Amino acid sequence: MPSSLSPSRTTCASLLRELQIIWDEIGESDGERDKMLLQLEQECLDIYRRKVENTRKYKATLHQSLAETELEINAIVAALGEHASFSRFEKGQGTLKEQILAFKPILEDLRLRKKERVDEFLEIQSQIAHISAEIAGNGRSKNYGDPQIDEHDLTMKILAELKLHFKELQNEKALRLQKVADHLSSIHELSIVMSFDFLKTVHEIHPSLSNSSCGYLKSISNDTLARLTDLINSLKQQKQQRLKKLQELGKMLIELWDLMDTPVDERIRFEHVTNLISSSVDEVSRQGSLSLEALEQTEVEVEQLNTFKASKLKELVFKRQSELEEIYRGVHMDIDSDAARQILISLIDSDNVDLSDLLSSMDDQIVKAKEQALSRKDILEKVEKWKFASEEERWLDDYERDENRYTAGKGVHKNLKRAEKARLLVGKIPSMVESLTAKVKAWELEKGVSFLYDKVSLLSSLEEYTVRRQEREEEKRKCREQKRLQEQLAVEQEALFGSRPTPKKPLGLSSNANSMAVTPNGRRAATNLGRLGVSACKERRESGRSNNITPVNYVSLPKDNPVSRGN
Repeated sequence: MPSSLSPSRTTCASLLRELQIIWDEIGESDGERDKMLLQLEQECLDIYRRKVENTRKYKATLHQSLAETELEINAIVAALGEHASFSRFEKGQGTLKEQILAFKPILEDLRLRKKERVDEFLEIQSQIAHISAEIAGNGRSKNYGDPQIDEHDLTMKILAELKLHFKELQNEKALRLQKVADHLSSIHELSIVMSFDFLKTVHEIHPSLSNSSCGYLKSISNDTLARLTDLINSLKQQKQQRLKKLQELGKMLIELWDLMDTPVDERIRFEHVTNLISSSVDEVSRQGSLSLEALEQTEVEVEQLNTFKASKLKELVFKRQSELEEIYRGVHMDIDSDAARQILISLIDSDNVDLSDLLSSMDDQIVKAKEQALSRKDILEKVEKWKFASEEERWLDDYERDENRYTAGKGVHKNLKRAEKARLLVGKIPSMVESLTAKVKAWELEKGVSFLYDKVSLLSSLEEYTVRRQEREEEKRKCREQKRLQEQLAVEQEALFGSRPTPKKPLGLSSNANSMAVTPNGRRAATNLGRLGVSACKERRESGRSNNITPVNYVSLPKDNPVSRGN
């Protein structure tokens, strides 16, 4: 028995002796004494029994606590999925209290780690719930502050899945925010073009869209995106309709301006409208260009111009007539202006014709006249070249008849150059006339009408010119032949008589002809005299034939005649 129990035994023995002494003094019987001792022993036994029972219960409690600790550790380890981390701890070593003390720090560490893991789960699930609520458009959902956590499954695998889901939601949110930003940008651009209240418009879709301080808190729900998309489609359709309306009004403005010859400075006020006529919807971006105000102002202007149009139509009809006449005159076509104007006056005064229809009809006539003018353009250009060549031909004829053309004087070198160019041009006249004739015939065959130039058939003019030109060429040839005969006769006379007579001047040419050719009047006189000389040549030739004079070129000369040898 341990020494620690000796004091209690000594005490019990001393108490028993003291009890014996007391009994002796009292005089208790042995039976009473045995009875009391038995009762005392029974009471001690009961005390020990209760103590053992209590101790046994305490042991069971420790076992229960140890079992619960182990169970909690295993549950936490299983929930965290970290079995490998706690495999080094052995069970059943040491007393119960030692085992409990050994598991206590482990349990506390696991509880701490579980709390951290739970907090991490709560954080990620709270964020997931928040973004999900934003996407769903529910704002802060009821479960946003108290997400449901399954504490029996807190493994890193589940956490990784939650983080992946959270990342996907973040990407989805970013895409939706970008879509919202793009939609707002498109609506803002449309608001600039069509001049409507941007903030008020987007506020009606969702208040957060009009509050710039919200930042990332802007609504990104499916409903918001759908309403933004519908709004953009509606605004684009409205933009298209306004542009189409303004383009129609712009065309009407230009038509009315052209009809009434509106000055440029008055047209500038609506230049922003007329510039839209050839623009596509995507090209229109100027501020207020499609506003209701611009549309209304343009409609008012068109109405006013239509009011003024009636008083201007009569003037415009005669202006169109003048334009038509000018086109015909420009291409040398015949038109009876007085009769046409009289017909117009009668139509206008009769009130039986719509002036707008009449004006439209005259516009059609102008178009046809321009087409006719265009079809005649190539021929008219060739006619101008032919006329110029004919004028140069006449000038060259006059120039070559002037015997003083080589006399030194002012402008001689210019005339020489002109004559050189004129000869080249005159040489091209036959081919020029031939080409022009072919062109005119082809035109008449295609159109089925005669080509008139200043009321005269151009083919007739060409034929007449060809005949006259042939006659002039024949005259020139005959005059050259007469001159050659005269020179040959002079050579024969010189051979017979030993002297050569002075060449005869053209008939009617005086000794002061040189002085006449110096001045412009002198040149004209010399030209006329030259023409008379040609006529004299013809008269002498005819006279010689009538008097049976044998031409010199048919006279038989002796073989030793110097002229014969020279030939």
